[in-house]
Amino acid sequence: MAKVILRGLTTGLILQIAIGPVFFFLVNIALQKSLVDGLFAVFAVTIVDYLYIVLAIAGIGRLLEKEKVKKILGFISSVVLIGFGFYMAVSVLDSVDINMTINHSSNVYQSFISAFILTISSPLTILFWTSVFAARSVEYSLTKKELIAFGLSAGFATPLFLSFSILIITILKSSISPLIVQIANMLVALVLMGYGIMRIIKIIRIKS
Repeated sequence: MAKVILRGLTTGLILQIAIGPVFFFLVNIALQKSLVDGLFAVFAVTIVDYLYIVLAIAGIGRLLEKEKVKKILGFISSVVLIGFGFYMAVSVLDSVDINMTINHSSNVYQSFISAFILTISSPLTILFWTSVFAARSVEYSLTKKELIAFGLSAGFATPLFLSFSILIITILKSSISPLIVQIANMLVALVLMGYGIMRIIKIIRIKS
């Protein structure tokens, strides 16, 4: 069982390398607010990841494989990404005064809720985990019990990787000028909006 857990954790950490919009959003929180805010956001992402992992193991992913369902969910999650990106862009412009100092205050509740909503807005993640578990189950000949252990250990990679990343960013941001922080935040906002727009364009092309 120890080998299964180690394989799950290793698989999870490898998957974390493929950073996406949620990671960039957490970077934004770490730059603008406190370490506690960042960790609460990581906690929110972890909850959703484990929820999707449990659903994937339970076989819910099969219900989402229908093309129409995938398109609808993909469109909704893309709109959410664009909305978050736009909100962040506006916040960046409003958060810096004439002396170039950052005016964001800590709000762990807001950090948790925003990260939770952004992460849970992409239920197609269940399909991703379903495919991962299916592949690893065949590769390692996992039993149902071992698959559960594999999934839980793979999910643990999320708080492990993200917490470490948030800690490093929080430590380094004290040596970064407010202007650089503002530029980085704006880039994060543009990445979220760009990612959402690209996904919508892809969905429209598939329909046509």
